Amino acid sequence: MPSNYQKEISDRLRSQFHQVPTNGQQRLIEAFSRFVVSEKPKCALILKGYAGTGKTTSIGAIVRTLLEIRKTFVMLAPTGRAAKVMAAYSGISAHTIHRFIYRGKTDKDGDRGYTIAKNKFKNAVFIVDEASMIGLGSGLLDDLIQYVFSGKNCRLMLVGDGAQLPPVGCNTSPALNLSTLKMDYGLTVAEIELTEVVRQELNSSILLNAHKLRLGIDGSKAGSRVSTPVFDLHAGPDVVKLKGEDLQETIEDLHNKYGQDGVVVVTRSNKRAVLFNQQIRNRILWQEDDINIGDRLMVVKNNYYWLRDYDEVSDELIANGDIVEVVRILDRFERYGHKYAEVDVILFDLENSPHLSLTVMTTLLNDNRPSLSMNENKDLYKKIADDYLDLGSKSKIHSAVIRDQCYQALHVKFAYSLTCHKAQGGQWPAIILDQGYLTEEMMDREWLRWLYTGFTRAVKELHLLNFNKNFFQ
Repeated sequence: MPSNYQKEISDRLRSQFHQVPTNGQQRLIEAFSRFVVSEKPKCALILKGYAGTGKTTSIGAIVRTLLEIRKTFVMLAPTGRAAKVMAAYSGISAHTIHRFIYRGKTDKDGDRGYTIAKNKFKNAVFIVDEASMIGLGSGLLDDLIQYVFSGKNCRLMLVGDGAQLPPVGCNTSPALNLSTLKMDYGLTVAEIELTEVVRQELNSSILLNAHKLRLGIDGSKAGSRVSTPVFDLHAGPDVVKLKGEDLQETIEDLHNKYGQDGVVVVTRSNKRAVLFNQQIRNRILWQEDDINIGDRLMVVKNNYYWLRDYDEVSDELIANGDIVEVVRILDRFERYGHKYAEVDVILFDLENSPHLSLTVMTTLLNDNRPSLSMNENKDLYKKIADDYLDLGSKSKIHSAVIRDQCYQALHVKFAYSLTCHKAQGGQWPAIILDQGYLTEEMMDREWLRWLYTGFTRAVKELHLLNFNKNFFQ
């Protein structure tokens, strides 16, 4: 028999839906009210929902209900861009997981790293969006769970879309896997999956076709070939075919319509992303130097060095996946076999970001690789250390290296075109989705996931670049 408090929560939550809740949302209302009042240990709730099933609407309703009942809650997401999207649809500020659960520390050798912060919250609900992006390799899921449940009577809600690309190196998304959370982490877990597409969403060609792709994903097996999906462009004007010869004019039109930061080309490989970034900078933005004022760059390696002295920023991490914009260039130089620039930047996804003075490595900007290899990083360390041999002891040399601007330079790529994994978690008004090289043998379940993830990055317009005619009715 539900308690009076549980019934109050479910009634309040139901009233926050502006439309009649779907069957899945009705189940969520009951599951969420049980989740909030449960006295079982390590309570967690998984909410999975495909594009167009009302997942965002449901989280908005949950947030308003938590505010009404004065329940403490925290909104988290894996990337700055995802946190910005979460804040926009919920009306409540959201944080990246890294920035919220970690604190910078210095070890005895002077190396900067991080440790899990102390969870000082009591009776709080932690809501994590885009949880499909959280992998096992980085230890982030372990640390998130450890952080949340170290707080008194705290509970965890994991929200995501199981049809999206899983983290690199994973076949499924562990943070959305019921058995993983139960067996590996000892959580008390309930799961709700929203599958019914909200009627008004079917007026969008983007969501209608994403729904068809999702059905294809559900009906396929890992590693098996899939038939060619056929896109319906008649539901609305938001999905269009785009020929290569019209690409430049289309990007220019979209820039005028949504601004440069409202348009991204999503592609399958780092090599293609580099090619698009070069063409956009040279032909559309008229940028000829290796780096220019106004350039948008994506960080590809966590950095704990440059934010230490900025009180306006709550932590010391510039995270892999963060986007920065160059506002000033002070110097360019080459050293240790790499190119660098001393610049001022703003953190694109941080509201009221201060101007940050730092060094960026420009070597990677036009390189087909996603980042420096481990051996290249070791080689860079050795070359820098050789310049400090006169300091004598290994500890003094090491201390000098880890404070060297070249060793600590921010590793970045241009952000006008991104691979789908890098774009995941973000949404833009306009997406240009590049088919790239594709054979029938490459069309499997994981490719469908890639396609689905690319489709669902677009909010208002999706342009399908050089897609074969077999994809269209």
